[in-house]
Amino acid sequence: MTRLRILLVDDHEVVRLGLRTLLQSEPDLEVVAEAGTADEAVQAAVSHLPQVVLMDIRLPDRSGIEACREIRQRCPTVQVLMLTSYGDEDLVTEAVAAGAAGYVLKQLSTDDLLEAIRSVGRGDAFLDPKVTKKLLSRIQRAELTTDAAAFRDLSERELQVLALVAQGKSNAEIAQELVLSPLTVRNHVSTILSKLGLSNRIEAAIYAVRHHIDCFV
Repeated sequence: MTRLRILLVDDHEVVRLGLRTLLQSEPDLEVVAEAGTADEAVQAAVSHLPQVVLMDIRLPDRSGIEACREIRQRCPTVQVLMLTSYGDEDLVTEAVAAGAAGYVLKQLSTDDLLEAIRSVGRGDAFLDPKVTKKLLSRIQRAELTTDAAAFRDLSERELQVLALVAQGKSNAEIAQELVLSPLTVRNHVSTILSKLGLSNRIEAAIYAVRHHIDCFV
């Protein structure tokens, strides 16, 4: 059986000992080297070419994210799995941008950690479920902000009209629902198209749906 070669990087020797004991008990895993600093991690990765580097973020000399970036640049075949106590979204995005294939928290169960290591070793990506939830929440907040900006030039009435246009309603139907005259609705539609830089009602409807207008009316 070919064993998955792993480099452990953590500045706490006790943590490395616990991880090594766990990993060495698995028949398909092998710890080939250890490091306590970012510089040691890079040197060990270059020397041993492990398949997976299990990397802490907080290291004495510089961050594990910086070490990850350098390892990925110098050893593109080596995959890095960040193992840390910090689930901050900024750190996660920085780690992924630096080339990390996975990001897990130290509170992860033993079985899940082993699964993460094997997944990264196979070339897959792995994110801790808690981290994933935070990232999704952040993305959703960012999307909501972007969507709100898409309608910022519209008045409340124009937003209501556009929402009904997106539902496929005619000017007469919109006028009846909002208790307006058809001429007023037509003027509102014309103003909406002008403000949004759109050519016709179809484009307006597509724009409204794409930016989730239902969240704002």
